[in-house]
Amino acid sequence: MALLRRSTPDEEGSDIMSIAHTSTVDTPAGPFTAVVAPDGAVLASGWTGDIALLTPQIHASLMPSEITPRADLGDVTKAVVAYHEGDLTSIDTVEVRQRSGPFLQHAWDVLRTVRPGEPVTYSEYAELSGRPAAIRAAASACARNSAALFVPCHRVIRIGGNLGGFRWGLDVKRWLLAHETPTP
Repeated sequence: MALLRRSTPDEEGSDIMSIAHTSTVDTPAGPFTAVVAPDGAVLASGWTGDIALLTPQIHASLMPSEITPRADLGDVTKAVVAYHEGDLTSIDTVEVRQRSGPFLQHAWDVLRTVRPGEPVTYSEYAELSGRPAAIRAAASACARNSAALFVPCHRVIRIGGNLGGFRWGLDVKRWLLAHETPTP
């Protein structure tokens, strides 16, 4: 049974895929759902059991015509479970596919280099992304990130240690940061 079905014109040069898959995993931070392309790349993910909250995040050029549920998404499911069980680097090798302009694309790549337990401020994130004055653009990269966890926007905080925002809620962000904090 398809959760989402839409007709798509066959446009020349379009990346529109026919079928993607979704699965939800119960985690200590709440239900985590991912939508993956046929090749296993994450198109959207987050702490929700409602796929309707994820599909609007998928770029139009990547939007599948159909999304079907699966019990297991292979490497993606394994990485999510391993991360929540304590293997904080298990998410690092999962392929992510999202689209935007050059700065956001670069900023998302940079975000994947921020290590667990070493959160950065929005200012530091802007600097790491090569545009130290672009603090709002860095915050926008976090807000527009469709692949939560795999592109770890939860690792960006405000100056002074305040959490800032997080699409999936501050309780989830707080849990993730505590989960990634090394214990002495």
